[in-house]
Amino acid sequence: MTADQSNSRWGVIDDDTIAEARELIGVPLRRDRMQWVESATRDAVRQFAQGVGDDNPLWVDGDYAAATPWQGLIAPPSFLYAVDATIVAPKLAGVQWIYAGTRWRWMDAIRIDDQFSVSAQLTNMEEKSGRRFGRWVLQTGEIEYRSQRGLIGTAQGRVARTPRQSGSGSQSPRQDPAKTSASAPAPAPRHITRRGAQSRLWESVSGGDTLGEEVRPLSQGDIFRWYVGAQGALHYGGAHGDAVRYRHRHDDFAINDETGAKDFAARGHFSSRAGRSVGMGGAYDVGLHRISWIIAMLTDWMGDDGFLAELDAQVLRPNLVGDTTTLEGQVTNTWFAGHPLVRIEIQARNQHDAVTARGNAVVALPSQQHGPVALPLFGGDVSQFDNL
Repeated sequence: MTADQSNSRWGVIDDDTIAEARELIGVPLRRDRMQWVESATRDAVRQFAQGVGDDNPLWVDGDYAAATPWQGLIAPPSFLYAVDATIVAPKLAGVQWIYAGTRWRWMDAIRIDDQFSVSAQLTNMEEKSGRRFGRWVLQTGEIEYRSQRGLIGTAQGRVARTPRQSGSGSQSPRQDPAKTSASAPAPAPRHITRRGAQSRLWESVSGGDTLGEEVRPLSQGDIFRWYVGAQGALHYGGAHGDAVRYRHRHDDFAINDETGAKDFAARGHFSSRAGRSVGMGGAYDVGLHRISWIIAMLTDWMGDDGFLAELDAQVLRPNLVGDTTTLEGQVTNTWFAGHPLVRIEIQARNQHDAVTARGNAVVALPSQQHGPVALPLFGGDVSQFDNL
C-alpha cells in the first residue's frame, strides 16, 4: 500500500478496514505500547495509587501493611491497568477509541516486586449502528497477567471504535445545557468508611446491604495524575517515547491551522475544545480511571483481609471536567463456591443523575466457618469463574 493509499484509509470504517481487523482475531498481539510498568515496585505502586486518588495504607504505608495478613505492601487490583492498559483495538487506523469497559478476574494479590509478562489477543468484533454513529465497531480483547508466581489475573477489555466528529459545536448527548450550572460550588470528595484492619466476615453480610456513597469531583489535575501513574507510555495519548514517535508517523484528524503542527489523538482528555470536537461535550476522563475509582471503593469496603475476585464494569457516558461522580454499591447475593463470596452491584451517577458507569463485582471474604480467603483463588483455575 502506498503512502497516499494509507492516508486515504485513515479514520475510515468500512467493509475493508473491518475485514483487516477481523484477520487478527485469535492472533497474539504486541503489547509494549500498552505497558507503563513491568514490575510492581514500591515507587510504581505508590505513584499509581496517587494517580487514582486511592490512599489505602495497604498500598503506600509499609509499617501498616506489615501488620496485616499480607505482611507487607501489596498493590491495588487496578494496578494491572499500568502493566497493560487493556485496550485491544488493532487496525482501523485513525478511528477514534472510546473505552467501553473491563471484565476483571483476579486470582492472586499483587505483591511488591512482582515481575509481569502479558499476553493479549483480539477475541471479538461486533458491528454496531445507532443514532449517534451510523456505523461503528466494538472490539473485545483478552489479556493475561502473569508474574513469577503464576497467573495473577485476566482482563477482557472492550473498546468502541467510532467515526470522529468535527466542529467545536458538537454537543455531548449526556449534557443538558439547561441543567448545567457553571456557578455551582464544587462538592468536596467523600469516601465510604474504610474497613481496614477490622475483618468484614462473610456471615455479617446480607443481601440488600449498602456500601455507602462516594463522591468524586473530576478536575483537570485528576486526569494528569492518572496519565502519570498509569498511562504515560500509551502511544495514543501518552507523553513519552513511542507516543511522540506515533504522532510523527501518522496523520491525525486535526492540525494546528497556524503552525501545521500535529496534535495527539487523546487531547480531548485535556482540552475542552478538543473534547467538544469529538462529540464528548468537553474535556473528559479516561474510562479506566473511573473503573479504578470503583475498585478503590470495593477494596475500602471489604477490608484488609478481603479479596476482590471479579469486576465487570461498563463505561456508559463521558465524565467531563467539573462533573461530580457519585458511586454507590449494594450487596445482591451471598453464597459459597469454594470460597465465601458476595456479589455487589455498583452504579456511578453524575450531578444530573445520569448513570455514567455500572458494574457487578464478586468479593471473597473471610469467614467464621470457613476461615481466611485462600489464594490463589480456585487454586489458580480461572475457568472456575464461569461457574459463579
